[in-house]
Amino acid sequence: MTTTSDRVSTAGRLSTPVFAAIVVTVLAWASAFVVIRGVAPHFGGGALALLRLTVGSILLSSLVIGRRWVAPTRREWVLVIVFGVAWFGAYNVALNIAEHSLDAGTTAMIVNIGPILIALGAGIFLGEGIPKWLAIGAGVAFFGVVLIGLGTGISGFGDGTGVLWSLLAALTYATGVLCQKPLLRRIPARQTTFMGCVIGMVACTPFLGELVHDLGRAPVASILGAVYLGAVPTALAFSTWAFALSKMPAGQLGVTTYVVPAIAVLLGLAFFGEIPAPLAIVGGVICLVGVALSRRRPRRAARTGSRAAVSQTGS
Repeated sequence: MTTTSDRVSTAGRLSTPVFAAIVVTVLAWASAFVVIRGVAPHFGGGALALLRLTVGSILLSSLVIGRRWVAPTRREWVLVIVFGVAWFGAYNVALNIAEHSLDAGTTAMIVNIGPILIALGAGIFLGEGIPKWLAIGAGVAFFGVVLIGLGTGISGFGDGTGVLWSLLAALTYATGVLCQKPLLRRIPARQTTFMGCVIGMVACTPFLGELVHDLGRAPVASILGAVYLGAVPTALAFSTWAFALSKMPAGQLGVTTYVVPAIAVLLGLAFFGEIPAPLAIVGGVICLVGVALSRRRPRRAARTGSRAAVSQTGS
C-alpha cells in the first residue's frame, strides 16, 4: 500500500496541506530571527531559550493530551533525546548568543548552511540519495544566501564569536532534523515535537537563575517577544515542520528554508527600518530560484511518479 508520504515525494508535487505547512514554517522562523534580535539586549542566550521552550512545551501539550501515545522504543528514545537536546536546546541557545553580536540577516545566512548538511546527511544516513537537481538547487540557493549577507553590508563578522555560535546552530539544526526524520515513521508528528521541546526545555534548566534575573529587569515588550517565540516559531512552526517532514524527504524540505534570510531582511526593513541593499534583493531572488530548482525532477521520473500516484489513489 502506498502512503500519502510516498505519493507526495514520488510524484514530485506538494499537496496543499504540505505546501501550507512549509509556508507557515518559513514565515514563522524568519520572524524569529528578527524577534530574537529585538529581545536579545534583555535576555541571556540560555534564559531566552528556556523561556521560549517553556511556553512552547505548555502549548504543545494541548496537542497530545487525550490523544493516543505511542511508546518509543529504546532506539527511538535515543533519537528523541538527541533531537531535543540538539535542535530545541543547543540550537536555541547558540542562535540567541549569536544574535548578541550579529544582525538577524547575517545570522540567518550562516545558519542556512544547515540545509546543505541536512541534504548531505539525509543522502548518506537516511538513504534518500542526493539527486542532481537537489544538489544544484542547494548550491544556487546557498549562493543567494551569501549575496544576502554581503548585501546587508556585513563584511566583517565582529570578533568571530557570533560566527562560531551561528555555525554551531547550523550543525545542531541539521543533527536535529536527521534524528527527527526516522522518528516520524512510527511516532505522530505532534508527539515527536512535544517530546523534543520538553527535552530541550529540561536541558536548558541550568539557565533558570539567569531567566529569573532577566525577567525582573526586562521590559514587557521583550517578555511578550519571548512568549511569541515560544508560541509561533516554536509550538506552531515546529509542528508544521514535523508534519511536512513526515510527508517529504528531509533533504528537499531543508532546502525550502533557504528563503528564510530573504524574508528576515524584509522583516528587518519593516520593524527596524533596515533598507535591503540591491545585492540583498538579488540574493533573495536567487534563493527562490534555488528552491524551485531543488524541486525539479527529470521528465521521465516525473511522468512515472505521476502515473504511480494516480494508480495508487484510494489504495
